[in-house]
Amino acid sequence: MTAWTHEELDKISKADELEIASLQQDGKPGKFVTIWVVRAGSELYVRSYKGRGSGWFKGVLVNHAGRIRAGGVEKNVTFVEETSPVIQEQIDAAYRAKYRGYGASIVGSVVTETARGATLKLEKRGPD
Repeated sequence: MTAWTHEELDKISKADELEIASLQQDGKPGKFVTIWVVRAGSELYVRSYKGRGSGWFKGVLVNHAGRIRAGGVEKNVTFVEETSPVIQEQIDAAYRAKYRGYGASIVGSVVTETARGATLKLEKRGPD
């Protein structure tokens, strides 16, 4: 694992949306899907509001590797499931703060127990 730079964290976390793709058998990223991304501390997180049954979420769990694009940054990543209740609270707060302009019902969909059960930390991995 390689740490995110401050510049990468800032660019990705300021982006409204992130594109995410799982790594395919040939080592290339599959189809990119657009989702929300938040920063908690020096880490980046994504969630599936539909939970663990979502197509993109199931895809990234196959080998826990893929690629992301956001804010002019494109990187290979490892997907690590996040289960810590303390971290989950921080992620909830980050979603509420970042996306509050979208309305309570939409933001509420990513802070449910279903969505919490489908939370992934994005760890940068090389090479790009």
